[in-house]
Amino acid sequence: MSKTQWYIGAPNGVVLCVDQAAGRTLSGRLCHSYSRKEIPFANIEQLLFEMEHFYDSINFPHPTAASRTFQDGSAQPGNCRTGRAKIMSDEELMDRHGDLGTFIIRVQHRQNSSWQGRITWMEEDKTVYFRSMWEMLKLIDSAVGTSGGQLESQEDPSWTKE
Repeated sequence: MSKTQWYIGAPNGVVLCVDQAAGRTLSGRLCHSYSRKEIPFANIEQLLFEMEHFYDSINFPHPTAASRTFQDGSAQPGNCRTGRAKIMSDEELMDRHGDLGTFIIRVQHRQNSSWQGRITWMEEDKTVYFRSMWEMLKLIDSAVGTSGGQLESQEDPSWTKE
């Protein structure tokens, strides 16, 4: 394996380890360089919630739309960044692997109430850009084979470069 696309490259890069796929439900672990503890997830909703919480905690990438609140400013996501220091190197982070698939996710923007960035499928050393959370999830789904081709269409994202 050439590993040409294996890099984190940003403070918000995460490694997604997919361990199980039951029907269309994925479960596994999420890893980032600010903690040695892996974050388990039991379904896609929990994965997205944990990733959003992580991005809010480091305030990167900054969302273009902020959540409204009636609390004082101390509870705002942008105020959570203090005290975050990387404790794990990129090489150590990329040593984590899932049973079904491993992905390096680099969200570059949080715009239009979604995410834009790139994802690397480590087992195949393929990297593609995604324009939304939906595209990112479809790429993961197609890589670990949970859809069985049932929901694929001509407009679905693909790991093949065009």
